[in-house]
Amino acid sequence: MVCLTDLSSALGRGEDGPVTASAPDGSADGASLEIRPPQQRRSREAWDRVLDAGVALLEEGGYEAFTIAAVSERARVAPRALYARADSKDALFLAVYEHGIARLRAEQAVFADDARWADLPPVDLVRSAVAEMVGISLRHQSFLRAVVLISAAHPEVRTRGSRYSQELGEGFARVVRRAAGSITHRDPEAAVRACFGTVFAAAMIRVAYGPGFASEVPVGDDTFVADLADAAVRHLLAAPVD
Repeated sequence: MVCLTDLSSALGRGEDGPVTASAPDGSADGASLEIRPPQQRRSREAWDRVLDAGVALLEEGGYEAFTIAAVSERARVAPRALYARADSKDALFLAVYEHGIARLRAEQAVFADDARWADLPPVDLVRSAVAEMVGISLRHQSFLRAVVLISAAHPEVRTRGSRYSQELGEGFARVVRRAAGSITHRDPEAAVRACFGTVFAAAMIRVAYGPGFASEVPVGDDTFVADLADAAVRHLLAAPVD
């Protein structure tokens, strides 16, 4: 879902120190990134534990905590069983990444739920769309922090994150376009895209670096979401500035 590679590169470090990847190209010495899916029920159950364990490790300690040994211990699976599914740590990491991102994408289905957005006045529509989008990021901020920071050094995560971020942007735009008749910009589509980019960037800075990174007076999550929603409403629905 998330890719703020340029931001992460420019700012350099998170609280856990510098981030590194398995190899400069995002792979592990040319090893395959493909996963050999389990076929039997017990194997599928074990693999599910592996994926859940990997997400938990990323949430708790970031990429530095993600090791074969740690995943094996957490999932109660022998290391050889991991290598039966993945050729490298990086292949395992990307499988875990997709597992974690799937949880976010499931919540993003709200943007395709017509009943959720039907008959909302423009102001409420924009506020609600911002609240839903930022809320997903905040609910999964521990996982997202790990993948945002590693994306600066991991091209494959950057590529996938960009794709998922654009998918989120399309869902957000699809909802906000319902208020197109009330958007005051000369180019409503460009205004919607700019709105998404601004809100998304602010949310990712908070997720990756914490609420006190960009402000001397950090605010709680509820205030943060409300402030972004206010800014979005003013950007899209206020009287145009000459």
